[in-house]
Order: sequence, then structure tokens, then C-alpha cells
Amino acid sequence: MEVIVLFSVFLVLLVLGMPIAFALGISSLSFLLLEGISLTIVPQRMYAGIDTFVLLCIPGFVLAGNLMNVGNITEHIVRFCNALMGHIRGGLGLANVGGSMIFGGISGTAVADAASIGSVMIPGMAKSGYDKPFAAAVTAASSTIGPIIPPSVPMIIVGSLAGVSVGRMFLAGAIPGLLLGVAMMITVYILAVRRGYPKERRSTLRELLHEGRTAFWALLMTAIILYGIIGGFFTPTEASIVASLYALIVGMYVYKGLTWRKLPAILTDTVLTSSGLLLLVGLANLFGWILTSQQIPQMVAAGILSISENPLIVILILNLILLFVGAFMETIAALIILFPALLGVATGIGMDPIHFAVMAVLNLMIGLTTPPVGVCLFVVAGIGNLQMLSVARAIVPFLVCNLIVLFLVSYIPAISLWLPNLLMGE
Repeated sequence: MEVIVLFSVFLVLLVLGMPIAFALGISSLSFLLLEGISLTIVPQRMYAGIDTFVLLCIPGFVLAGNLMNVGNITEHIVRFCNALMGHIRGGLGLANVGGSMIFGGISGTAVADAASIGSVMIPGMAKSGYDKPFAAAVTAASSTIGPIIPPSVPMIIVGSLAGVSVGRMFLAGAIPGLLLGVAMMITVYILAVRRGYPKERRSTLRELLHEGRTAFWALLMTAIILYGIIGGFFTPTEASIVASLYALIVGMYVYKGLTWRKLPAILTDTVLTSSGLLLLVGLANLFGWILTSQQIPQMVAAGILSISENPLIVILILNLILLFVGAFMETIAALIILFPALLGVATGIGMDPIHFAVMAVLNLMIGLTTPPVGVCLFVVAGIGNLQMLSVARAIVPFLVCNLIVLFLVSYIPAISLWLPNLLMGE
């Protein structure tokens, strides 16, 4: 009875539009009160949820993303991608995807990517003759590449949940992220040709080299982060601090978009965003503890395996569950609540934990662009001053593209496992 109340309160609050963190907290509180469990468990479980060293990199990467955006680093990334691909039909859309791949490879968050790239590309694409819903859809879809390509905040979360190396998780996401980016570029090109979208003037070699030189410092950041983690020079948490310091120096002294007067606002925004994320992690851990105490994960695992023990069927079921949840729940909360239970099912049919982790993150990233709760859809609709329905319609081809990549990643383990096994050993 109490479990029914737990889920009922949670779902009602979600439907009413309450932030996911508060929905998790209030539903958990209702369960504890009905069960007569001491409320001292609330701070204990919340603290246990965030008392992980690797989670310190969340505010670090959030700060790096904010510094990039204000320090004109994002603009130089977009300009370089446009110089490289702008002359192709639909070139601005291709540059949008390319910029998101580079930006996401530094900030590791989809929403920051959608907001920063979108603020530059959506008005620019609309002015150049692209349909504004298409521009918003490209931005939203490509923003989900960031949390797949390293570094990635969701990969950090699942790494800590699964007890596997975060560096190995980062490497496992590299090829799927690149595959996702290439698939989106192909989709953009096909749509651009069909709809007759414009193409820009081909950049001269001098212009291309100029944009490459100016973007060099932004591109170097990703190389430093990955080489440092893979080479064992610093942990992911230390990498986030290195990224922030690098973004501060480059934004202030190279691109000169940052000033000391802008730093208080940047730090305030970082604190608010990071505290919101960590509050969500803490409350999701409390909710997950309740589910574990009621043996819900075991029931879910038994229910899935009672349908079929065929690995192909089980993987399909896991994907359907994650896609459904991702359409309604915030990524980090979904990972903390569902991942431990579904990981047991995945390992039970012989899946590698890292393979399953990449598959799970990719599913939930697709959820960020799926109505009704697709956060990135709301972000780009706000930037473009568009109705949500028009953006949701425009993103359908990209959802199909993403599902094809998800199918490949789910059923071909080598896409996720080849690179970490090659560089870090099996």
C-alpha cells in the first residue's frame, strides 16, 4: 500500500509540473511517514548519495561550460565549424552539430550545450533562410551528443553507481558519440537537400586557417582533458578543475570575452546549477533507497526475465523501459533510481556493465528531446520563441536517426567496448 502511495504521489506531482527533485522528495517523505520510519534517514541517505569524490567534478564542468559561453569560446567553435562545413547544402545545420560535438566534449551537459549553441545558431540559421523549428530541432538533437562524448556528467554518475572506472566510461562513449554526430549530419544533409536549404560561400584556405587558429585554444581543451584522464595525470574531478582554469585563462586573455566583473554572475549561476543537480542526486538516492528496501529492483528484474531470457529480447525490453522513463524523468534521477536494478538484469544475460551503461545513457539522452518532458526541447523553444509542438514535429527525423544509432550500440558491444579495451586493457 505504501509503495502504491509512493508512486502515486510521485506521478501526480510530475503531471502537475513540479520539479523532479521536489517530486522525489515529497513522495519519499509521504512513504516514510506512512511507514513510521524516522525522518533522520532523509539527511543520511541524501548525504550518502552525494558523498562521492567523483561527483565533485559536476560543479567543475558546469563552471567550465559557463566560462566557455561567456568567454566567447562557444562562438569561435561555431565559426570554425561553419568555415569547415558551411559551403555544403545545409552547412549551418552541419556546423550546429559539429559545434555541439566539440562543446559537449568540454562541458559534458546537454542543457548547457542547447542553451549556448542555440543562442548563437538558432537566430543565425533563421536569418540565413532555414525554418526556425528546424534550427531549434537540430540544436536540441545535437545537444544530446555532449553527454555521450567525454567528458560526461551522466557517465560520471553511472561510473560511480556501477563501480567502474570513470575514465573507461569516458572512452566507451567516444565512438557512440561520434557515430551519433555523423548520423545527425547525414540527417541534416538529407533534409537540407529535400527542402532546398541554403549553403554558404566556400571559405578560402586563408579564412579556414584563420578560423582554425582562433578555435585552436578551444579545441585544445578537449585534448587536454582526455589525455590527462586517459594518461593517468589527473582524475575526472581534477580534470574538471583544469578545464575551468583553462576556460578562465583562454576566455580572459586569449579571446578576451571574460572580465573580472563578469565572474561573480558566472560563479553564482554555477552554484545554483550545481546545487540543484546535487540536491537532485541526494533526493534520488533517498527514493532509490526506498525502492531497494522494498525489493522493487528484484521484482523488476524477475518480471523482465519472466517475459524472456533471450538476450536479444531482454535488451529490447531494457531499451523500451529506459526510453519511456527518459521521456518523463530527468536523466540523473532516472539513472540513480533505475540503473542499479536494470544493471542486474543486463549482467544476468551477459552484458558488460560498461556496454549497458553507455546504452542506458544514450536512451536517456534521447529522452531529453522527447515530449512531454524533453528539457532540451523547452530550452530551444524558449530561445527561438516557438511553440513546443512545432519543435516536437521538427525533431521527429532526428529521433528516428537516434533510435537507429541506439539499436547499433545496443546490439554491437564492440562499438562501446573496443576503445576502452584497446587503451586501458580488458
